[in-house]
Amino acid sequence: MKAPSSADRGLSPDLDPSRSSSPKRFDFDACNLDSDLLSVSFNQDYGCFACGTSKGFSIFNCEPFQETFHRDFPNGGIGMVEMLFRTNILAFVGGAHPPNKVLIWDDNQNIYISELSFRSEVRAVRLRTDRIVVVLEHKIYVYNFQNLKLLHQIETIANPRGLCCLSPSSNSVVLACLGLHTGQVRVEHYGLKKTKFISAHESQIACFTLTVDGHLLATASYKGTLIRIFNSIEGTLLREVRRGADRAEIYSMCFSSNTQWLVISSDKGTVHVFNLRAHELPALPENGTKLTPDRQNSGDIDTFDGGNIPSHVAFSGSNPNSALSFMKCVLPKYFSSEWSFAQFRLPEDVRTLVAFGAEPHTVIIVGLDGSFYRCTFDPKHGGTMQQLEFTRFFTADGYFMA
Repeated sequence: MKAPSSADRGLSPDLDPSRSSSPKRFDFDACNLDSDLLSVSFNQDYGCFACGTSKGFSIFNCEPFQETFHRDFPNGGIGMVEMLFRTNILAFVGGAHPPNKVLIWDDNQNIYISELSFRSEVRAVRLRTDRIVVVLEHKIYVYNFQNLKLLHQIETIANPRGLCCLSPSSNSVVLACLGLHTGQVRVEHYGLKKTKFISAHESQIACFTLTVDGHLLATASYKGTLIRIFNSIEGTLLREVRRGADRAEIYSMCFSSNTQWLVISSDKGTVHVFNLRAHELPALPENGTKLTPDRQNSGDIDTFDGGNIPSHVAFSGSNPNSALSFMKCVLPKYFSSEWSFAQFRLPEDVRTLVAFGAEPHTVIIVGLDGSFYRCTFDPKHGGTMQQLEFTRFFTADGYFMA
């Protein structure tokens, strides 16, 4: 990638023009095995993940699992690392660097080719070949990757977790972020020049994710009991599934590449896979189907603004229902909820990132304690997943999920 010139850089109101944007070159020490793990994040196709450490950064391949690369910096480590697929370009935040800076690193040249500085802390960074998205607590900035020209600025509700999704597909540019109201998700369809606001939950949003093309959105609130799946273009609710009955913090969610499966992890120490099989029903109409308000006997711990979920627009699947589902017309919706299709229990509670593996019906689990799991599930019968692989790739005293 050609380094953008300073004349091409667009400055937003939160950018600090006093910060230098000149590239810096580093020499490297040998890898220090005693460094601390600060962050973990998947790349855009979930084939590998990057770790920010107190000494630098490391990159691991998922299948087969192995460390493929690492750099240790003499002046300190990296707080957050965002990969650009499997290229030599990465974005760094924090660690030995100010938390209000995003530095773009070219590992072929061993230099920072550009940087963006802000007046407040950077919460997250998302990359595509044509976009850089920088997430602050109340704002999101979207830049052209080639010249760092500011393309779009978005105001959001408080976002200390840096929640933001950017579709990796080259055929569509879709950005999902928090809206301006509690429980609201804003979806930007740049190709369609369309903005959609989705009132997904009544309580605060804890986690959300997009499909590769950005056409489906899955959301979870801080209550963590229900997962909702929306048509992101029309904002219609397509499916609602239940993780459990009690509160839980949802750590991570991911759709499979064919959108048949959704995997989530939470602080309960269990990874859940939900079946979203669509081929058993007629195709969803392009404009979706509107929902009619009806909260009678909802009984949900977390309610939805739009009302009930019509079965004719829900994806078909074989997720197990409550044993009392035959009384669903009488009992609250909890008793007829769709539960997860397959599960995997971690030996201890740890913050985790989850994704689907390259092999069919496999799930990758990366723990922020430096643990790596690969497991498989039965696509016909579900149930308890089988562990295929476990590796302790890092010993971490402290960490942060990017």
